[in-house]
Amino acid sequence: MEITRIGSQPSAKGPEDWFSGAVRIDPLFAANDAPRAAAASVTFEPGARTTWHTHPLGQTLIVTAGCGWVQREGGPVVEIHPGDVVWFAPEEKHWHGATATTAMTHIAIQENLNGKVVDWLEKVSEEEYLKK
Repeated sequence: MEITRIGSQPSAKGPEDWFSGAVRIDPLFAANDAPRAAAASVTFEPGARTTWHTHPLGQTLIVTAGCGWVQREGGPVVEIHPGDVVWFAPEEKHWHGATATTAMTHIAIQENLNGKVVDWLEKVSEEEYLKK
């Protein structure tokens, strides 16, 4: 058994190459030799979001607070709320973040495939972000 205590892993600012706006990442657990999965609690301030990206084995989001938006390539922007669980299939191009006026926190879970959990792509434009 292993217990990771609250506060034992520092929060980090979301890198500008991967996010727009103010984003805080709190690691929960990382993929290692035993589990393939990694997870983090990610908080997006209003207007903040990821870049477009994919995951080799997919991604699960569990919304824990606030109100956010998600979109897969070619689909509509969809509003998400606490308790909602979002699944993106392997290699499905997508983005997620807060709404323009409300912060959002989710737990993001993704699996490691050959040392990779994500492929970061281009920024989500303001037009794409605000399209509803």
